[in-house]
Amino acid sequence: MTVKVAIAQMNSVVGDLAGNAKKIIENVELAAAQGADIVVTPELSLVGYPPEDLLLRAAFYHQTEQCLNNLCSSLKQFSNIYVLVGHPLAIADEYYNAISVLLNGEIAHTYLKHSLPNDAVFDEKRYFATGKDPVVFEVKGCRFGINICEDVWSGNAPELARDAGAQVLLAPNASPFHMNKSDFRVETMRKNISSLGMSLVYANLVGGQDELIFDGNSFVLDSSGTLCARLQHCSVDLQIVEFIHGQPVPALIAPSLAVEGQIYQALVLGVRDYVVKNGFPSVLIGFSGGVDSALTLAIAVDALGASKVRAVMMPSPYTAEISWLDSREMVHRVGVRYDEISINACFSAFKQTLSSEFAGLKEDTTEENIQARIRGTILMAMSNKYGSIVLTTGNKSEMAVGYCTLYGDMAGGFAVIKDVAKTMVYRLCAYRNSLSDIIPERIITRPPSAELRPDQKDQDSLPPYDILDGIMQRYMEENQSRAEIVAAGFAEAEVERVTRLIKINEYKRRQAPVGIRITHRAFGRDWRYPITSKFRD
Repeated sequence: MTVKVAIAQMNSVVGDLAGNAKKIIENVELAAAQGADIVVTPELSLVGYPPEDLLLRAAFYHQTEQCLNNLCSSLKQFSNIYVLVGHPLAIADEYYNAISVLLNGEIAHTYLKHSLPNDAVFDEKRYFATGKDPVVFEVKGCRFGINICEDVWSGNAPELARDAGAQVLLAPNASPFHMNKSDFRVETMRKNISSLGMSLVYANLVGGQDELIFDGNSFVLDSSGTLCARLQHCSVDLQIVEFIHGQPVPALIAPSLAVEGQIYQALVLGVRDYVVKNGFPSVLIGFSGGVDSALTLAIAVDALGASKVRAVMMPSPYTAEISWLDSREMVHRVGVRYDEISINACFSAFKQTLSSEFAGLKEDTTEENIQARIRGTILMAMSNKYGSIVLTTGNKSEMAVGYCTLYGDMAGGFAVIKDVAKTMVYRLCAYRNSLSDIIPERIITRPPSAELRPDQKDQDSLPPYDILDGIMQRYMEENQSRAEIVAAGFAEAEVERVTRLIKINEYKRRQAPVGIRITHRAFGRDWRYPITSKFRD
């Protein structure tokens, strides 16, 4: 017989139990209308992922239990449909990451996650105990097993399900995005699940949660590892896949995206969800006419619409005319509110106030940073007055080596391109312009400059960005030693310079706003180096 399995690629909100339950019901209703027998929702779909230290509060478990019971009652109307719902579960003095199978108003089965990830952005061993037993249930003669996320990545949970008779493995997931992650998931599941002779339904979460992005890209493999279905990237989706004798019938496969498309859509999703889920009415961007602020502005407009984005140009005595012209051109193209607020008077007042203190000392980065901090103060004042959140525009290359100003260009609430290397910034601008031409070409091609002193260029203070990014990626993302990086062809002096800058600027990064993670190792949750350290490798 044919069994119809619905993958509900949901965007859960952490802590919004009632709202998430409503989304589950809506997905079940849509799936039921298409004849679904099973509906699979993502990991911890009822409470959102990751709940972090909400999991240390007894009230969180109590309210989850109440909500799950209410959900059972609400789903009773959908007779004979098996609904897999993810939730935390307290049993005596132990706490588990669980999936319950709801059927006809009852909890028919509960599976407890076996493998608890405790690396990179994960710390589930802080909260949960490990399950030990498989869960397999039969629908129309086909036997379905359950694993949760890390279970299908490591450990022996898939073998236990197979040995218990599972033909199809249902795997609710909350697998966060990094570039090219979708293809990596498929290849890993072929090795771990298809090799065991089972088909796989991989139901992944979608949405932004603070710095994490969950990209969806849920998929189905048959027992030979053939891709039979794939859902949308970075979008809520629902798809029905038919199974005959445990094998999926080929269905819709969403097109794969080039890496620039993957990243850009993830950034748009991250901005939209951070702003909307946290209730901000609009966003402010300090717009300089440079490539970083241009990309940030494009992402914000695509995420929120032009009516919720405001760009503020704050020229100083060193702002080039070309920056004014390019800024005005871009805001005209995207249709956002645009204001120009000169910082000249404030800058003069600061210098006058400090003139006796700094008498006899030449101007240096102190005066450069004063300009950046005046701009940060103006943006934060506007944020306070209007309730808008400030989106910062610094990229990963700058954050790595400290080419940024505390309480200046780092001032704000959300760092959109914090994990995007400068070389990728240019690629993303080209990608966005391939969709529609909104970033003036001169913004992309002119040499980048902070414009804090006469004729300033970034490359006066930094190595060329292709060299900087190459060293940063190898040292920070891939954990290579300095000797290994030199052996790869980078000049020893440049390697020493960049790695030193990465180390000594940890104190700045600790004070930066959270930002979107798009690589497998970002500054923040992935990177936990001490500020005070004498270690040298």
